[in-house]
Amino acid sequence: MHEEKHFEGSETVRDIVIGMSDGLTVPFALAAGLSGAVSDTGIIVTAGLAEIVAGSIAMGLGGYLAGKTEIEHYDSELKREYHEVDVFPEKEKQEVREIFETYGLSTQSTELIVNEMSKDKDKWVHFMMRFELGLEKPDINRARQSALTIGISYIVGGIVPLASYFFTDDAKQGLLYSCIITTICLFIFGYLKSKVIGQPPVYGAFRITLIGALAAASAYYVAHLIG
Repeated sequence: MHEEKHFEGSETVRDIVIGMSDGLTVPFALAAGLSGAVSDTGIIVTAGLAEIVAGSIAMGLGGYLAGKTEIEHYDSELKREYHEVDVFPEKEKQEVREIFETYGLSTQSTELIVNEMSKDKDKWVHFMMRFELGLEKPDINRARQSALTIGISYIVGGIVPLASYFFTDDAKQGLLYSCIITTICLFIFGYLKSKVIGQPPVYGAFRITLIGALAAASAYYVAHLIG
């Protein structure tokens, strides 16, 4: 028996990817940049923790606002569709016909479906929302869940490059350990992320690792030159 397997939970995975990828790269670049300018790991840890707190709040707020905007946009379009069904029913019926014609249905079958669908306003409107506008009803808790997921993922990712500075007083040594640990984590994260969403995992792992390494190297050398 054939069993179809489709990836679910794409929104949650997207939020984890957004939070974790920024959490791994931004504090990593900040710590690397400070390592090129100062030798006191206390300063790096303090600045890094402050950035993680601020970054997680900013990223979480961005996810919350994006989720709220999605809900508000859906509600606005839903209200508009109800209005159009009431005021311009024939025009809306024609739009339904055009949708089914793209699937190759005969005129007789299309008319039967249109007439039956128009008897139930709610189903008619939700059909138009999905197949005319391409909108699915968002989860009302989506904004809050998105903010929490992105914020926590950012914190978890941000602690990784900063952790090595907790155990050494030498910024250069802390940077070395941070580079090793963060590079490994970036590679694993990129591999798993790509594998979950069905992309080539090795390519995704190298791409994520390269982005993080370039960001850290750029920050380090800029700070070193300025210093």
